[in-house]
Amino acid sequence: MQPTQSPLLARLARVNPTAVFLATLALVLVALFTPGPAGGLLLLLLAGLLGWLMTVTWAVQRPATRVLRLVMLTLLIAVALAKVL
Repeated sequence: MQPTQSPLLARLARVNPTAVFLATLALVLVALFTPGPAGGLLLLLLAGLLGWLMTVTWAVQRPATRVLRLVMLTLLIAVALAKVL
């Protein structure tokens, strides 16, 4: 599936990258400073969304980008699981 075939992905492509970065950073900071498993669940939610986006855009990514994104997603999941447990 091409990323431009989905109306949702077409809308996401038009979003300001700086706004997305700042919103994601805010979510990560809130999740990291939220005590207990609630913060971990927020991080797992973010990891799920990023994993979905990565699978949809997998075909158009360079191999080096794929590896970097997999490493970052793995680290995010590890932190989330450590926070949940």
